[in-house]
Order: sequence, then structure tokens, then C-alpha cells
Amino acid sequence: MQDRIIAYKGFNRDWTCRDFQYEVGKTFEKDGEIKVCGNGFHACLHPLDVFNYYPPASSRFALVEMSGDTDQKEHSDTKIASARIEIKPEIQISEMIKAAVKHVFDAAKWIKGHAATGYRGAASATGDSGAASATGDSGAASATGDRGAASATGDSGAAMACGYGGRAMAAEGCAIFLTERNDDDEIISVFAGIAGQDGVDPMTWYSLVNGKLVEV
Repeated sequence: MQDRIIAYKGFNRDWTCRDFQYEVGKTFEKDGEIKVCGNGFHACLHPLDVFNYYPPASSRFALVEMSGDTDQKEHSDTKIASARIEIKPEIQISEMIKAAVKHVFDAAKWIKGHAATGYRGAASATGDSGAASATGDSGAASATGDRGAASATGDSGAAMACGYGGRAMAAEGCAIFLTERNDDDEIISVFAGIAGQDGVDPMTWYSLVNGKLVEV
């Protein structure tokens, strides 16, 4: 049992999940023994795991606070069940991706260099023209410097390039996040999608130009 757990939950467009009606700002409770895939309210600790149950293009997502009795299966994804859940504000795909990168970075075992090859590894490149690559499952790559490049090629990975002139590439099913900046380094547009969907070809380098994806 834990007092408070912050997690991520997916919903249908009408804020239902398995025929249960939720509402932002409300708290819900269930009685009985709590079991994952059985009784309880379900969410995921890793934002990208939510996409295993609710596809980005046709779903809504929210930050949730879980409390009371909880249950989580070992050797599976980060799905967790709880007796009590509070639905926090809705979050967008771009926020999910940024949260996923932070989640992986916080849990990662850091190694020298900018390549992460293990499960849920994290790679970060902060200098100009830097490169970050995440090849392990659920890995995250982040390039924040000017003209930086980020790639995610493992299952359910995420690539984020948020510097001036940045570019990103992702394998099919991986998340990709890009920002476009003007000459004053102000953010003027953003893009978030999943390779193989949303007009994003897998294993293709993209930049964001005039608010549109451009192959580079």
C-alpha cells in the first residue's frame, strides 16, 4: 500500500474506460481486493505504456493520482491498479512524450557518451550539433542543443529534438517529438506523433519547418 502514486491513464474520447464514466477533477473509489487486470482502477507509471491500451489518435489522456490498496504485476509493463483514483487535468500527446523522457531519465543508469542500449535506457545530447540514440526497448533520446539529432529505434521508444534546427527519427511504434524555433530561439510550433502513424514514416529523419514535418 502506498499513500500517493502519480500515474498516466488513457480514456475513450467520452472519458470512459471499460464502460466506466470518469470526469476530470473527480475522485473515484472501489471496494474489494485490488488486482491488476481484475478489480480496481488502472493506469500506468510509464507514459508510453498507456499507448499499449489506448491509441494516441483516438484517445484522451490524463495525469492521475492513485491511492489506497494497490497491485502491480512483476515482469510486465508498468500497469498498476488502485482502490482510489483522482483524475487530474487532461494532458496532450506532446506532454506525454516529455513525461516519458523524464520518466526514463529519472530511472536510467547513466553511462558515458550519448548512446543508451539497455531496456528503458536514456540518452541525452545537450550541446550544439549533438546526437542522442536510444536503441533499447522503452528507451528515450533527447537532443536539446541547436541542430541536435535524436533517434529511438527500440520498441516503444521516444525521440525528442527541441533545439533550433533539431531533427528526430523513430522506429515504427516509437514516439517522436519536435519543436520549431525562430532566430530568437522562441518556440513557434511543435509536433508530436508516432512513427508509422500520423504521417510519420518509420526510420526517417524529420525536422519541423513552418509547422510541418520535413524529411531531412
